[in-house]
Amino acid sequence: MPWKEVSIVSLRKEFVALAELPGANISELCRRYEISRKTAYKWLNRARSGRVDSLHNQSTRPSCSPNKTPDAIEELIIEARLRYCEWGGRKLKKVLENEGHQGLPSPSTITEILRRNGLLKTSSEQHRGPWKRFEHAHANDLWQMDFKGPISTHLGGYHALTVLDDHSRYSLGIEICNRQTYQDTRAALTSIFRRSGLPKRMTMDNGNPWGNTHGRWTRFAVWLIDQGIGVSYSRPYHPQTQGKDERFHRSLKAELLSRKNFKDASHLQAGCNEWRLLYNQKRPHESLDMDVPISRYQTSTRTYKEEVPPFEYSAVDAVRVVNKVGQISYKGKVYKISEAFRGQKIGMRPTDIDGIVAIYYRHQRVTQLDLRQTNV
Repeated sequence: MPWKEVSIVSLRKEFVALAELPGANISELCRRYEISRKTAYKWLNRARSGRVDSLHNQSTRPSCSPNKTPDAIEELIIEARLRYCEWGGRKLKKVLENEGHQGLPSPSTITEILRRNGLLKTSSEQHRGPWKRFEHAHANDLWQMDFKGPISTHLGGYHALTVLDDHSRYSLGIEICNRQTYQDTRAALTSIFRRSGLPKRMTMDNGNPWGNTHGRWTRFAVWLIDQGIGVSYSRPYHPQTQGKDERFHRSLKAELLSRKNFKDASHLQAGCNEWRLLYNQKRPHESLDMDVPISRYQTSTRTYKEEVPPFEYSAVDAVRVVNKVGQISYKGKVYKISEAFRGQKIGMRPTDIDGIVAIYYRHQRVTQLDLRQTNV
């Protein structure tokens, strides 16, 4: 008969008692109790030790674990996790190494330590699998820009303008705005430009204040072009075009906004400024081979222009002034450009296709016209 767990200790006691009787046949008892002779003598020797629990199952855990993480290191890992509540094994290992700590276990062991101590958020830290990343070759080649908000405070909701360098993931700024208006956004971005210089190009979504549903060009875009910045927009309904800034927003929410209550805009701005330093200078990034953004970033050499100089079009361009309703006249026909350029000079540049001209505002190609069409 097999030894069931519910009565295994009783069966062992009974076996030992019978085996200890004078003249007991050990082999026959082993056959009846369906155990080997080796097992039989193991229980007999344990019973003779005199321990009360000698016939209970013993832990298979070794009494000494030479590869066990030292308690001091485990406490260091736990303390780091409490400081950086959203960081997993790889980030914690890297940041502790950057702080000068040695003898740290592997990231997988750190993850197991977090799990064992109830500090692992499996829902938010599961590996999502590999995906293709694209980044520009140099810092300031492209900045991504978007709003995060509204963010609640005791005095109401505010919006955070976030600007991120595509190459390094360096956060150029988190600027708190009352509203997502042209004036508020321009003022916030101007402070970033004055501090960090200008990028070659900026990308943004199609919402206010930099885009609209009737056409991409707005006075905000014109202001950027005046500074010599190339302007591009994400594809409608494709937020992944702004993927790095979207990911930045998730980190901002998880590591700051969802963990702290803010009194007002000033309090919120101070919190964002402090977290931005952590993000840029201390938080390792998997996409950067666990480097920090500041290690990949260089300040732009292009400075913000307080006064924008006039622009000289090339000799091949036919220059026209856009009227107040966004139109130009050319060879007796009227063509619609955009109200955003009203009062501004645009250049009409020939293309390789007969009858098709490219329309430029300063350095930026903004549209093209088919001169074979009738008036619009």
